[in-house]
This record gives sequence, structure tokens and C-alpha cells, in this order.
Amino acid sequence: MEHITLLIGIVIVTALVFDFTNGFHDTANAMATTISTGALRPKTAVAMSAGLNLVGAFLSVEVAKTISGGIIDESAGIRPEVIFAGLVGAIVWNLLTWLAGLPSSSSHALFGGLIGATLVSVGTNGVHGDAVVMKVLIPAVAAPVVAGLAAMAATRLTYRLTRNRNEGDTAKGYRAGQIASAALVSLAHGTNDAQKTMGVITLALITGGVVAPHADPPLWVIASAGLAIALGTYLGGWRIIRTMGKGITDIQPPQGFAAQTGAAATILASSHLGFALSTTQVCSGAVMGSGLGRKGGVVRWSTAGRMVLAWGLTLPAAGAVAAAAAFLAGQGNWGVAAVAVLALGICGAIWAASRRKPIDHTNVNEGPAAEPAGVVTTALRTVSPPPAGQPAPVADAPVADAAPAEAPETAEIPARATGADTSTTPAPRPKAATVSR
Repeated sequence: MEHITLLIGIVIVTALVFDFTNGFHDTANAMATTISTGALRPKTAVAMSAGLNLVGAFLSVEVAKTISGGIIDESAGIRPEVIFAGLVGAIVWNLLTWLAGLPSSSSHALFGGLIGATLVSVGTNGVHGDAVVMKVLIPAVAAPVVAGLAAMAATRLTYRLTRNRNEGDTAKGYRAGQIASAALVSLAHGTNDAQKTMGVITLALITGGVVAPHADPPLWVIASAGLAIALGTYLGGWRIIRTMGKGITDIQPPQGFAAQTGAAATILASSHLGFALSTTQVCSGAVMGSGLGRKGGVVRWSTAGRMVLAWGLTLPAAGAVAAAAAFLAGQGNWGVAAVAVLALGICGAIWAASRRKPIDHTNVNEGPAAEPAGVVTTALRTVSPPPAGQPAPVADAPVADAAPAEAPETAEIPARATGADTSTTPAPRPKAATVSR
């Protein structure tokens, strides 16, 4: 009994560590566009998001029920070390994608970890396949598409409604709207993502016989999960904030407002329906949609492609790490200790690597290098040129065009000396100047 109690304690601590990484990994979901447009200062934005994540954790427990009893069959002989291994897989994948600055799904990392560890430990009988398809895989594909289309339509409508308004006044209004919509996304994130950790802890308590099957998470579980995700959010996942705010598209205030509003509505609706949605995929899809919705907008497809690739790899990669951890943890106490030591070593190495090129609130808005427009963006710009008074995005300008910028200044100096026309003088010619005298 003491052994089980110790394992449950280890699982609870590991689950809260995952919740912490979820917080700083997913801060970008709510605040990337708000920070990139200057609607809020970076530290103010993450502080506001942290507080609202904590509040959101207390609003619903439907997603927690999906995690604790909907995907994994707690009656199939699931032991606490299996849940521990699943959490290790999710944490390692979260940190790897954070290091790369890729907004992958913490939710799918958790699902992949739990499924991989369960398959190794008890086989296919421990996984509810229908629930995985209906509540995880289908929403994973549909949600970013729906959010992207909604954001694209909202962005087009927004620019159409304000095309005759003063640009400065509308920008101020949309920045205020961005703050409100970012607050809504933060609230939705706490409602959806904090519940996943609640579900994992509740699952561990069920396997240890502490609470009854299908029970709601205890209040202390809700509070601890909310605090962990809020603390992680406050520290800010600046690498992913840069990718979301500057790497996918150059976001203007109307785009940020449209993207965040559509994402918040999608996340809140799914939370109350019990869908364990990836808030990262929803918000990323909305940002891409807003980029396509703006006339002349640029979507950096190389960044978007790497991001989508990370989405596809998340479930199997986290599952593979968790499966290896579950096999090792299943060997006994020494196996659990070995998994813990290896996990700490990997996490420490990732953290050390991140310090080589640190990104924080002081340089988060330094965007990526310019990228030529892709086929889709070029086609959209052909049929939908930039709005009147707005320059074409810098990212579409060929890099070589900027090279001869100083040439006219070089030719102007000898031209003044000879009294020649500065607009036609090709280059300095000392001999020609002497003859004309």
C-alpha cells in the first residue's frame, strides 16, 4: 500500500510538471497576436493570461471526465507507473517542440503518451478506440480548419466594414478588442487544458483506489492544476510566442481580433461538449486563416508546414517515448527510478540548449527573416491586392531588391562638382570633368 501511495504521489507531481509545461508552451495561443501588434506589453500580457487561466480551471470538468474515463479504461489494470510513463512522454515532446519554437499540441502529446504507455502495459483492451477517434482525432482535423475558415471570413468582413474609416482610429479600436478577445482565449485555455491535468490526476487516484470510478476531480486537484498552468503561463513560452506572432504571418490588429475571437468561441464550445480539443491547433489555424483573409496578406508556408508536420508527429512521437518509459517502469522500482533520472537528464539538456540563444520578453517581437511568397499567397495577392494606403508586406519583397539602395548617393557627389544633372549622371568621371572646363 505504501508503494502504491508513493507512486500516486510521483504521478501527481509529474502531472503538475506537465501542466506547468503546458502553460508556458501554450501561452502563445492567447497572447502571441496581442503582443505582436503592440496591444499589450509582453509581461502584462502573460500576467493577464495567467490569471484568467487560473479562473478558467474552475469553470468546467467535462474534459477532465473525458481524460479520466473516456479514453483510457481504468478498469483494465492500469497502474500508476503507466500514467507516470505517459506523462514523461508528453513532457519530453512538449519541451522538444518548445525548443524548436513549434506550437504543437500539448493535449495530443498527453493523449499519445497515455495511449502508448497503456498499449505496452495492458494491450489494446486498455484504450477506448471509439472515444479516441470521436473525441480526439476528428476534432484534431476539423477544429483548426473550422477556426481557420472562420478567421478568414471574419478578417475579410472586418476590413470590408472599415475600409472607409480612419486607419489610426480603427487600429486603436481593434487593439482594445484584441485585449478582450485575448482574455477570452486565456479563459478558454484554462477551461480546456487545465482540465486535462485534472483528469490525469483523477485517473491516478482511481487506479490507486483513492476515489471511485467516474468521480469528478476533487477541489484540491482543480486548484492545484489551475495554479500550475497559471504559473507556467506567467513565465511565458517566448519561443512559441515569436512563431505564432511573427513567424506565420504579419498580423495587423483587425486580423488579431478576428483570429482570437474565432478561436475562443471554438475552444469554449468544445470544452462544454467534452471534446479534448487542441487549443494550439485551433489558435494556429485561426492565425493562418487571418493571414489569408487579409488582402495582400502573407502566410509563411515553410513555417506553417513545419508546424503541421509537428502536429502529425505529436501523437506517435509522445506515444513512442511513453511506450519505452512504460516498458522500463514496468521492471519494478528501479525501472521507475531510471525513467525519472533519464527524464530529468533530457529536460536539463533541453533547457541548457535553449540558453544558447535565449528568447524572452525583450526580443520576442524580432521577426524571422523575409521569406518569398509561395504559390498560394502569390495567387491570393493577384486577385486581392493590398487595401488602399497599406504597403505590400515586407515578407514578399525579394531580398535582392534592396541591394542597390545606396547607388544614387554615390553618383550624386561628382555630379554636383561638375554642375551636371544629378538624375542622369551615371558615375564619377574625373577626366570628363577636366575636359569640360
